[in-house]
Amino acid sequence: MKSGYVAIIGRTNAGKSTLINSIIGTKVAITSPKPKTTRFSIQAVFEDERGQIIFTDTPGLSEQAIKERVDVVVYIIDQTRQRGGEENKVIGLLRKFGNKPKIVAFNKIDSPKKSYRAQYLFLENEVNEVIELSARENLHIKHLIDTIYTYLPEGKPLVDTKDMITPILNLDSETFIAELIREKIYLFTKEEVPYQTSVSIDEIANRKNGTLYVRATIHVTKERYKKMLIGEGGRKIKQIGTVTRKELSIATNRKVYMELKVEAE
Repeated sequence: MKSGYVAIIGRTNAGKSTLINSIIGTKVAITSPKPKTTRFSIQAVFEDERGQIIFTDTPGLSEQAIKERVDVVVYIIDQTRQRGGEENKVIGLLRKFGNKPKIVAFNKIDSPKKSYRAQYLFLENEVNEVIELSARENLHIKHLIDTIYTYLPEGKPLVDTKDMITPILNLDSETFIAELIREKIYLFTKEEVPYQTSVSIDEIANRKNGTLYVRATIHVTKERYKKMLIGEGGRKIKQIGTVTRKELSIATNRKVYMELKVEAE
C-alpha cells in the first residue's frame, strides 16, 4: 500500500481547484473564475485499493508548500495562456522542491483556443512525467492518479476517513459551507460585488428529521452591494441559497435547509 502528500502548484486560474474537485468527485475547493478566489491551502483525500493520496491546493504562488511534507509535486499549466512573469515564478517554485518527483500536467486540452505548450518544452528535462488532461471535462484524470501512485512511497494511510462527511481534511464544516456560499456570490454577481465580501456561519444544526440546518450571513462593505445581493423581491439571494443548498446536499447526502441574510458593514 502507498500513501503520501501531493502538492498541486500553478498559476492563478490554471485549474488547480477544478482538478482537485474532479479527482475527489465532490466540491472541495471553490472554482470561481475570479482570480485568487481560493484563500487558503485546501487538503483533500483520495483513496482506493492502492492506498491514499492527500492533495494540497496551494493558493497562488505560496511557498508554504515547500515547508510542509511533500512526496510528489503536480505542476498544472493552462496551455491556452502564454508564459509570462507569473508562470516563471511558479517554475522557480517548482525547482525549489529539489529532487522530489515532479509531474507537469497541461490542462484544458479540450479548449479550442491556441495552445502554448511549446513554450514549456524545456521543462520535459526537469520533471519526471508530462501528461495532458482536462480538469473540467474529467479527461485523463485516471492517468494522473496512476502516475502519482507510481511515485508515492510505501506506507499506511495517513488519515482516518471513516467518519468524514466530505473529503475536507483541514477545513471545518463552517469554513467549507462559507466557501460554497462565497463561490455562488461571485458566480451570480460577476464583477459587481467586491472580492472582500465574506460569509459567516451563524448556526449549523442537525434536525431530528435528519435535515441539516444552516443559517449564514453575507457581509458586504456598502449598502448598495447589499441591495445588489438581495435583488428585486429577494430573487438574487434566493438563487444563491438554492444553488448552494443543492450542492451541499449532494456533498453530504442529506436534505439541507439554508437561511441567508446580507449585512452592510
